[in-house]
Amino acid sequence: MTWVIRHADDIALAAWEHVVLVLVSVAIAFAISLTVGVWISRRPRAYAVVMAGTALLYTIPSLALFALLIPVVGLGRPPAIIGLVAYSLLILIRNIATGLREVPADVLEAARGMGLGRWQLLTRVELPLAMPVIVAGLRIATVTVIGIATIAAYINAGGLGALIFSGIQQQFATKIVVGGVGTAAMAIGVDVALTRVERRLRASRA
Repeated sequence: MTWVIRHADDIALAAWEHVVLVLVSVAIAFAISLTVGVWISRRPRAYAVVMAGTALLYTIPSLALFALLIPVVGLGRPPAIIGLVAYSLLILIRNIATGLREVPADVLEAARGMGLGRWQLLTRVELPLAMPVIVAGLRIATVTVIGIATIAAYINAGGLGALIFSGIQQQFATKIVVGGVGTAAMAIGVDVALTRVERRLRASRA
């Protein structure tokens, strides 16, 4: 406990680095996934190809993927962000496309009958109705990235994983516990918050 009090600033910095790493990665992944998900939602063949490709990326061990990126972009945050984005794509694209595909056909026909164009149909009908499924994917992807981001500390990306790796090297259990508990608390907090958002969105549709 004394060590935690003495190094509160270092722990806070590590937590902040972890948050930034997760937010940047998920934001980039969501922007890519939204574009791709909308595009493949009405194209079954493209959907199958994209899902196969992102599933392949998802199966690559995180440490191996980070290591493969080092010769290309070096150490630090760049390879970590690229890797974390890659791991998020399968979950986000699948949920966005699934949410859009589950919008009832009669609702779409009624919206077209009211004179809504393609863009209006997407932004005013499809995306709002698909939002609970999209948020569910965002929740799963974010929690996943929070966990994988700890491994990114191995390539000097910072974050709570740095405390864990440092604790292992020094055989100092306190650092490992602080890093592990901090990561778990962050993941649980995000899961609870986004679960509430998802439930409210589902309730508003009922």
